[in-house]
This record gives sequence, C-alpha cells and structure tokens, in this order.
Amino acid sequence: MPITDIHTHLVFGVDDGARTLDDSIAILKAEKADGVTRIIASSHYRRNMFEPKLETYLNNFELVKQEAEKLGIELYTGCEYHANLDMVDGLRSKRHLTMANTNCVLAEFANGSEKSFIKERCYALLSNGYKPIVAHIERYQAARKDINLVRQLVDMGCYVQINSQSVIGEDGFLAKQYCKKLINEDLVHFVGSDTHDVASRHPTMGKCMEYLSNKYGEDYAEWLMINNPQELIFNRRKG
Repeated sequence: MPITDIHTHLVFGVDDGARTLDDSIAILKAEKADGVTRIIASSHYRRNMFEPKLETYLNNFELVKQEAEKLGIELYTGCEYHANLDMVDGLRSKRHLTMANTNCVLAEFANGSEKSFIKERCYALLSNGYKPIVAHIERYQAARKDINLVRQLVDMGCYVQINSQSVIGEDGFLAKQYCKKLINEDLVHFVGSDTHDVASRHPTMGKCMEYLSNKYGEDYAEWLMINNPQELIFNRRKG
C-alpha cells in the first residue's frame, strides 16, 4: 500500500531529528520497509529551541530528496510550526513553510497550552486562509481533559493528526485509548509517524496501517493513511 507520512523529522541537521545524512537515509529505508512512498519533511520551528535557517533546511532537504528518489519515495517540504503570536506573519513572508506547498499548516502546541490559546491560534490561521492540522493532539492536556475541544476545532475547520506510535500503543495505554476515542467519534484526519530516528522514535506507519485495517476495516485505514494525505498533497486541498 502506498502510505503517505505527513509528519517526520528526517531532514538532518535542523532540529532534534536526524543528525546526519546517514541518519536521514536510515529513516528513509525504515519508511520504505513500512510501505511508505510519500513523505512530508515537517522539521520543527520553535522559538528559542529550533530556529533553523530556511536556507539550511532547503539545502539539506535537497540532499535527502536525492536519496529518497533512489528508494522510490517522493519527498515534500513542510514544517511543524510551534504556535506563536507571529505565526501568520511568518507564513505570509515565506519565512516558514506550509505542508507540501499547500495552505495547510502543521500546528504544534505546548502540552500544557490552554484551550483558549489553541482555539485562538487556530482561528487566526483559518481567518488568514490557512488550514491548521493540529499535530499529535493526543499529547495536549486540554484535549485529553475535554474532547469537546477537539470537536470544536474540527467544527471550526481544523484537521486533526495523531501519531502512529500512539495508535498502536507504543506511547502508552492512555494515549492509545484516547486515539481510539477520537477515531470512534470521527475526529481524526491524518496519522503521522513523527519519526525522529530509527531507535526510540522510529517509523511505525506499516504497523499502524495493519492495526487500523484489522480494527476498523481496510477502507477506513486506506482513507486515513493513503487517500486523505494524498488528497492533501495532490489536490492542494483548499477546504
């Protein structure tokens, strides 16, 4: 199955993911073995923690893309953008990247972010023509305590992404149960590996695909891990 992974940290030398080109290649090979054929390289941007120069990211991305092509993997640019008050300006000025050159933004929040801040930052993106994909929503205390927040975000027009390790239980029982609840309430649009390496934060998209197929049926698994992310990339979805 041609799985698409929209959340990865495989561009080397720009965040806490791959350190070297060899690390990037190792992740690519692991993704390939998992059945992944398309990847968005969503490296971190977070003030005072991960502030890579865009030129560095793009240069390293091109090197990784060459290696991806050897493996038959299509690689697209992206960014996991930690929410701040200036994020719209950063996107408009092209200092920070959207997902695969679409209007979608992979928006990350601090685990302890307040509900009001999450909703306000998502609204700011939406009102300026961007489509938030809320990254690994199962991590946020506000969402775990009140699933109505997730419903409200989806009703606003946001997309929701969960991590494959959370779905299959590698991030603990509680994360797995919460993801199950989100899926059962039709509140998930994307799964991503959030891979940083091939050790502790390794790709698990193949295992997740198998789990979802067995639990919810092949049609649902394909919609979530193949069709929906492909629509994101190829249709340049605007709504």
